[in-house]
Amino acid sequence: MKKKTKKITKRRTKEALKADLPPISLFVRNKREELGYTQEELAFRSGLSVRFLKEFERGKKTVRLDKVNELLSFLGATLEVKTRN
Repeated sequence: MKKKTKKITKRRTKEALKADLPPISLFVRNKREELGYTQEELAFRSGLSVRFLKEFERGKKTVRLDKVNELLSFLGATLEVKTRN
């Protein structure tokens, strides 16, 4: 007879999860919430997939810049690249 064991899992608070996200992901999430859109609504209105938006807001490290530019443009923002000195 197998002995039942309890799984111990770490539950992270929303604040802890947000602290690990890149600033651009936080910007998009905050702007979406400010506009009152769900991820599905924003994806539909911006012409992007729900999957892309969800992964982007979770901080996916590899994303297509053309899609990021589309999303930011819809939100009234731009992506700027600066050189380091």
